[in-house]
Amino acid sequence: MNGTPRALNRFLLTVLGLFLALVGAGAILLAAVPSAARWWRGWAGGQVDAVARYAERTRLLGTSESWIWFAGAAIFLLVVIVMVSWIANQGKGRAGTLYDNGGNGDDDGAAGSVRLSCAVAEQALKSALLERTDVFGVSVTSYDFRKRTALRVRVLPRQGVAPQEIAAEITELVSILEELLGLEVPVLLSIGSGARSRFTKAERVR
Repeated sequence: MNGTPRALNRFLLTVLGLFLALVGAGAILLAAVPSAARWWRGWAGGQVDAVARYAERTRLLGTSESWIWFAGAAIFLLVVIVMVSWIANQGKGRAGTLYDNGGNGDDDGAAGSVRLSCAVAEQALKSALLERTDVFGVSVTSYDFRKRTALRVRVLPRQGVAPQEIAAEITELVSILEELLGLEVPVLLSIGSGARSRFTKAERVR
């Protein structure tokens, strides 16, 4: 529901994974095969010498430095800017306002505006669900979805709890919330599982 660029993320992770796999395979090959290690030392040494000779030919006037180091620094700076921009684009789409009448007032013509924060619905649903003893984890977040505010409800039930019971309970709670607020709120329900649901026991009063 959020604006995270998933396709780009998967592509970058795939490229990074392949690169690391090749580096790892190469390191294992160099450590296990002496002839490959000798070839690598000879080839890498030649490349280092070539770069050093090129740096000598590309010195800036009046300095002892080559312009290629400044070009390299500019490229790395560009990479940093791109990475910061990529990080900033993660998780976009979060909403903060559930309802805003835009200052149009009520039907009776009274002046004023009504604005409801998403925290109203989030805290109401979360508090109601955490009262259940068969649920140990609840998160409710709001997102902009098709020019509307939608709620994403993620529930972690305990082991052995029927998912349909949780879904029916959340559906009823959402209906009550919509009736109280006078709004129709789209909801995405996610019922998860994990190691905590297998090893966490319900608390009992003795």
